[in-house]
Amino acid sequence: MFTILLLILIYFSFISLGLSDSQLGAAWPSMYGLLNVPLHYAGFISMISAGGTVVSAVFSGKIIKRFGTAAVVASGFFLTGFALTGFLFSNSFIALCLFAVPLGLGGGAIDVSLNNYVALHYKARHMSWLHCFWGVGASIGPIVMSAFLLYKNSWNLSYRTIGIIHFGIIVLLLLSSSLWKKSEQGSQGELGSQSEQSNAPEKTRPVGIKSAFSVTGVKEALLVFFCYCTIETLTALWGASYLVTIKGIAKETAARWLAFYFIGITSGRFITGFITMKLNNRQIVRIGQLIIACGIVTLILPLKSNFLLPGLFLIGLGCAPIFPSLLHETPKNFGKEYSHIIIGLQMGCAYIGTSIMPPIFGLITSVTSFSIFPVFIGAVLVVKVVLTEVMNRKVDKNKMGAIEC
Repeated sequence: MFTILLLILIYFSFISLGLSDSQLGAAWPSMYGLLNVPLHYAGFISMISAGGTVVSAVFSGKIIKRFGTAAVVASGFFLTGFALTGFLFSNSFIALCLFAVPLGLGGGAIDVSLNNYVALHYKARHMSWLHCFWGVGASIGPIVMSAFLLYKNSWNLSYRTIGIIHFGIIVLLLLSSSLWKKSEQGSQGELGSQSEQSNAPEKTRPVGIKSAFSVTGVKEALLVFFCYCTIETLTALWGASYLVTIKGIAKETAARWLAFYFIGITSGRFITGFITMKLNNRQIVRIGQLIIACGIVTLILPLKSNFLLPGLFLIGLGCAPIFPSLLHETPKNFGKEYSHIIIGLQMGCAYIGTSIMPPIFGLITSVTSFSIFPVFIGAVLVVKVVLTEVMNRKVDKNKMGAIEC
């Protein structure tokens, strides 16, 4: 019973994480003018926040082992709640950059801790649905921001609301601390499986990072994650700005329409949990890439504004299955003895893409035009498709060689 209660709390925590992650992209078209900074400066805030996430990801493993999942997650929500409160009172770009540091550190701690916990204590489908619930929060976030912009003419109040939710989760985590301790002391959740428990990191033969890099196809796999997160992050951060500056959509409408991108991710990940019963991971990734391409073409074509809405939705729907499917394919591609270190490297490359590509794209648009947005993510998609297929061929060839030997 306690595993079910914890799962509900974990899902709700990821909803809250999604709420905060989607605020900046929805609010920025209304923020940058008041802050008296160029449009592309949102990329710097995103880079700082993502940099904090990378630091959290590197050190969270040791911290979790010492203090436990509940304590680390509670600390993460304290940092994000503090940062969101700081955004509420910030009236300068420098202040937003400073509060982006604890926002990234806290978000990374929550993300890594809960992903690790679910991987160890619950069945694989719950991992997919965990990210689905992040999408629920990310879908609601722009709607909340749009409502405050429309009825209160204030982006600050939206950050206050999300901050209150984060502090509320800390209370729930403290009240449930005994349940977390009971689980981590060796109780196997009834929603978990013995086969999945046997693949826990502490039972896997340790492998160094250097040896993991020597595995056939790993370098391509890391670049694939970098490219995927570039597409996902740029759409989340700059999608609304593209609609406002290039397509002439009202700011409040653009913030609301951005929610459909996250709705696409959310619904796609929920559906993918059932599609995995019929198709394998590679097939699902290819279908996702095709759907993204359809969404990008929709944004590029000179269609009426109403057609932009399904474009964002299709990009989100296509993105939905790619990240979890690629992660799930890792043990099969590279072997169980390497899977944990390689998954860590993949997550690191994903965070690096999230960190550096928004400001790079922002700088590019500062000397060109925001009209290149769909073309740019389309080019990244092409690179990702090529790298994915190269990785698959190398992995298959390596397996065939091993069989022949």
